[in-house]
Amino acid sequence: MSRRHSAKKREILPDPRFGDLVLSKFINIIMTRGKKSVAESIVYDAIAMLDKKAANDLDLNPDAAKKSQGLAIMLLALKKIGPQIEVKSRRVGGANYQVPIEVKADRAIALAMRWLRDYARGRGENTMAERLAAEAYEAANDRGAAIKKRDDTHKMAEANRAFAHYRF
Repeated sequence: MSRRHSAKKREILPDPRFGDLVLSKFINIIMTRGKKSVAESIVYDAIAMLDKKAANDLDLNPDAAKKSQGLAIMLLALKKIGPQIEVKSRRVGGANYQVPIEVKADRAIALAMRWLRDYARGRGENTMAERLAAEAYEAANDRGAAIKKRDDTHKMAEANRAFAHYRF
């Protein structure tokens, strides 16, 4: 990592179907081996499956619901999965401490996308679109493995709250 210049943040284009930047980033995270069209079809199929599921019991964002119920569920799931606090290892006086720090919004969304992808891959449904739709639906309902990962991260930060004064 260079000490002179910080890395420039790349601008990504919104996705072609919904015009959403977060969804475009999520498609890039789902993508493997450069196959973007396959990743797009997986994400769009998952959103279509979420459209078909009953979404009347969820607390949805009204302007996101105008575009698509499935998109609103997906964005709600990503918002709920993202952690507010995490631990970071700091070396102080020859000892390593797990210091709780607040998570910035960009990092919280990035972690949520990775966790949703990883735990969707570990599910037992037949296609990746089905797995992704099921995990996103469970996350929107505060269930599922990705929500458990967020809760475990929060518990770890709460357990190490005594080391919060090592933050710098």
